[in-house]
Amino acid sequence: MLTVPRIKTARCVLTLLQNNDLQILLDYYRDNREHLSPWEPQRDSEYFTEFSMEKRLQASNELFANGGAVQLVACLRDEAVQDHEPKSLTASAEVIGVCNFTNIVRGPFQACNLGYSIAEKYQGQGLMREILSAGIGYMFNEHKLHRIMANYMPDNKPSEKLLASLGFATEGLAKSYLKIAGQWQDHILTSKISPADF
Repeated sequence: MLTVPRIKTARCVLTLLQNNDLQILLDYYRDNREHLSPWEPQRDSEYFTEFSMEKRLQASNELFANGGAVQLVACLRDEAVQDHEPKSLTASAEVIGVCNFTNIVRGPFQACNLGYSIAEKYQGQGLMREILSAGIGYMFNEHKLHRIMANYMPDNKPSEKLLASLGFATEGLAKSYLKIAGQWQDHILTSKISPADF
């Protein structure tokens, strides 16, 4: 049985949120709606409601329990998960970024997709790299994946630089790959192989 992760970095803690923590994740998406909109599918107003967030958190935890996804949030360490209550965040917690490992496939593939974002006010501080590095290590070490795939639009230079710094290798270009911000967009395909498999 998988244990809900609590991954500590120098400045952050990564964990899975429970339904009683839905408000802080809802605040993250509401506060960063404009900031994230160029890089995400179009979101209608329903996406930003408590009802929708509760359903997404429930689905996230079910996927984790079934081995289908690990959808992590990051908070600063002074807002860390309490030691005596591993499934609850402190009252002052603020989500600063998300790090989602989805579409986990086992068998001969042993791979997943990576998606991520960081709050606008925390950009440029190296936090996303710190969060992703810890999350990737967790997926390779605890979930024993072989490959993690991450894709980005060609004009997303910050993601290009970030993924390269984390050791992701470019594998190709997928034309009209995802509908982002209402338009079908090309994506650069990258992946990182577990160091244990070299």
